[in-house]
Amino acid sequence: MTDYIRLDSVGCTAIWETRPDEAPLWRYWGPRLAEDAMPAGQLRDTRPEPSFSLHFDQPLSVFPGVGLGWFGQTALLAHRNGGDWAHAITSCAVEPVSNGVVFHLTDEIAALTISIRAVLDPETDVLTLSTSLRNDGDAPLDVQWLAAGNIPLPDDAQMVRSYGGRHNGEFVPIEDRLSRSLWRRENRRGLTSHDCFPGAVVECAGGVAYGAQLAWSGNHVQQIEWLDDGRWHWQMGEWLAPGEVRLGSGETISTPELLATCSGEGANGVAWAFHRAIRKHIGWPGGRMKPRPVHLNTWEGFYFDHDLDALKELAAAAAAIGVERFVLDDGWFQGRNDDSSSLGDWWPDADKYPDGLEPLASHVVGLGMEFGLWVEPEMVNPESELFRAHPDWAMQIAGRPLLAARNQLVLDMGRQDVRDYLFEQISALLRALPISYLKWDHNRDLAHAGNSPRYRSQVLGAYALFQRFRAAFPDVEIEACAGGGGRIDAGIAAHTHRFWTSDNIDAVSRVSIQRGYLQFMPPELMGSHVGASPAHSTGRSQSMRFRSGVARAGHYGIELDLRKLGEKDLARLSAGITAYKQSRDLVHNGRCWRGEGADGISWLAFGDPSDLMIQIIRISPQTLRFAPQLRLPMLLDDRLYTIETERQPTITQYGGWLAKSGLSLPPMKGEDVLWVHLSLA
Repeated sequence: MTDYIRLDSVGCTAIWETRPDEAPLWRYWGPRLAEDAMPAGQLRDTRPEPSFSLHFDQPLSVFPGVGLGWFGQTALLAHRNGGDWAHAITSCAVEPVSNGVVFHLTDEIAALTISIRAVLDPETDVLTLSTSLRNDGDAPLDVQWLAAGNIPLPDDAQMVRSYGGRHNGEFVPIEDRLSRSLWRRENRRGLTSHDCFPGAVVECAGGVAYGAQLAWSGNHVQQIEWLDDGRWHWQMGEWLAPGEVRLGSGETISTPELLATCSGEGANGVAWAFHRAIRKHIGWPGGRMKPRPVHLNTWEGFYFDHDLDALKELAAAAAAIGVERFVLDDGWFQGRNDDSSSLGDWWPDADKYPDGLEPLASHVVGLGMEFGLWVEPEMVNPESELFRAHPDWAMQIAGRPLLAARNQLVLDMGRQDVRDYLFEQISALLRALPISYLKWDHNRDLAHAGNSPRYRSQVLGAYALFQRFRAAFPDVEIEACAGGGGRIDAGIAAHTHRFWTSDNIDAVSRVSIQRGYLQFMPPELMGSHVGASPAHSTGRSQSMRFRSGVARAGHYGIELDLRKLGEKDLARLSAGITAYKQSRDLVHNGRCWRGEGADGISWLAFGDPSDLMIQIIRISPQTLRFAPQLRLPMLLDDRLYTIETERQPTITQYGGWLAKSGLSLPPMKGEDVLWVHLSLA
């Protein structure tokens, strides 16, 4: 008996063909279908047997097996001492759940039980897939690969855009044309990484785009393979090291979640779906996001050179221009004068802070600002009291050298005693001080993950510690940082409230980094700071207006010593803070569009079609004598808009004209930014 399972959201439809004796077959995943648009009969009836083929057709299912006629990428690679390596589903039961289903699958021959959860959120248009595997055999099952999800792409898919990069250069777009060759991206660094974001966007003919990302902060794989019917098969999951997962009898492993979406509005529609999905999973203090406070971080202003009087002066200067949160970065704890020592010794340095951090924290709070603190719980310096007491707590491989990075090693977060120590040390600070914010850093890749690989337990242990802090201190917000953008993903987003997007605060660099970030994550989580000039990461200089204007596209912050600014730059920065506060509700609560105009213009729009803030950026000087008009396709054709900028008189114009002819722009020099407010007249 054949049945069909259909899930619908506002913009998407998923359809599977189910039988009781095999895994459900994918019939459709794409833009929303009409209510009565359903398959006409069984899939195999529409696919006559080709020459030189098996008599039993094997279309793409939710759990493609291995060894029994499916020759594409498999959902599982596992064995028991070299046996039970071939996998095929022998029974299927369907359990309805809210907005979705769970496919309960059994392979009676290989003694496996698989459960695949598929939920299509009716509001966000995001399909969430995850898989669990139970070993029902008597002998251990060695698992090499278990896909979180398998999704089809249509035969008109043309190009995949993924994101690479490095420290100080995150979210570099990489465009590859899809062909019959396998497309694959792998990350094996132990955390999300700067150079291999766990997601991508696939563009198809006619402006339709598909997107997917893995909610996981560790090793990962994504791959797209051409199928014999002209479609493609997109698969994502956790990369597993040899021997990392061995399931005993009755034991289960569950994958991270795969978030997938599609949109007839191209990559901007994909971004909007992802932003809505991520927003639904943020655990804001009090259950609701407050206006994102103007944020000052001390790192590039002071580095390790902490002086209490100087920091108090900085705090006073910050409060005077409207800063709302003051974050004390690295260098505050015992013996920390550079990056060579003291990670793990989480108590204030007695020389720098003879009375502890309370005098500074009280001073900051007394000025009307929140007080935040930098920590790096997952790391330890060999030169520290913690390492001297517990050298076995550092991840290592017996007989192999300890490979340091930034003079530090990685603590084994899979150990309960390690997590208990970290919780107790940092909790003491949170209980004693008015700390409302933690900047949680992670400044190296995971090179050696134990005698038996523990990459997976490292991520799960970190998640557990995040959850423990959130439960004990629900009013404390947490920023996820990993040398900048090395741990930005949907998995860590469920435990934190802000991302440090990159250690590179050069405003020119930030334009492309932030555009790449916004493909997957919403702007209110995007830490975007005004840095010094020249920029510490690149040595380039930019005007205060440009630096401040670029930073307004995210969660606005400052990372420089305000005491060293001249009067003009201080006034421009103060004006930028005021402008940010006036626009942050639109930027942080609505939709985001990304676009490009003629002659090197790029733009971002925030809000909704009736009320928009638009950031227009020019990096290089104009090559045209007259500035080209900027078309804004999201506007309402028959409605009149009021257009306000700081450089031109306020005017009105119909949305149809602005969408099809364009917005007139003033002359813009290289490294220039213009913010425009459009609202219904």
